[in-house]
Amino acid sequence: MSSSRSGYVWGVLTLLAVWQVGAWWAGESVLAGPATVLAKLASEARTQKFWHHVGSSSIRVFAALVVSFVSAVPLGLFLGSNARADRLARPLIYLTYPVPKIVLLPLVLLIFGLGDMGKIAMLSLILFFQLLITTRDAARAVPRSARYALFSLGGTKRHLFAHVIWPSTLPAVFTALRIATGTVVAVLFFVESIGTRYGMGFYILDAWGRADVPQIFVGIVVLALMGVILYETFDILERVFCKWSQL
Repeated sequence: MSSSRSGYVWGVLTLLAVWQVGAWWAGESVLAGPATVLAKLASEARTQKFWHHVGSSSIRVFAALVVSFVSAVPLGLFLGSNARADRLARPLIYLTYPVPKIVLLPLVLLIFGLGDMGKIAMLSLILFFQLLITTRDAARAVPRSARYALFSLGGTKRHLFAHVIWPSTLPAVFTALRIATGTVVAVLFFVESIGTRYGMGFYILDAWGRADVPQIFVGIVVLALMGVILYETFDILERVFCKWSQL
């Protein structure tokens, strides 16, 4: 067993132990124990409605990741490699980035509607700025010596993007995606509490309204697993596409 898998095993066992002790101390009516939640999860997993909730949340997160990646990364690469464009865009970025994007939720839902489009737009907006800032700063950090070396060998601006700027910024992009996983899952819960009947956010709030504590924890576990899967996926992709940075 690799050290990474061993670490996961010990981490899970530790969390389960702490969780069980907390359940004994607080009582099952307040903090459902791991065995109770696992049994509830097994029961829920046999229903089609449960997987509809999981699928709805997964689609929204995936769509938001695609939209934000396609829009933010190319723009960040352009700004990071073009000083003049960066100077023009910098005031707008610095004025809009510190604004908590979640406060724009009513406006986003007013523009895009209460359906999936509005929820995906909200998630994409939050991810957009995280990816944009990270990509721009990583592109700006590429040494001038690397640029001059490529041009001295007869390279073009297209070669500069393909062989210098893009490979140099890619590890930072994956880092930003991993950091964003926690944010996007947290915001997912919030946006799915408004105007929807499916999604893990609605699933948890519905259980809370019925005082179904085990189901609440099932929803929490599913959201946590979703975050772990996203994190590990980006970690694997970085190892595949950035082998040179692992040396």
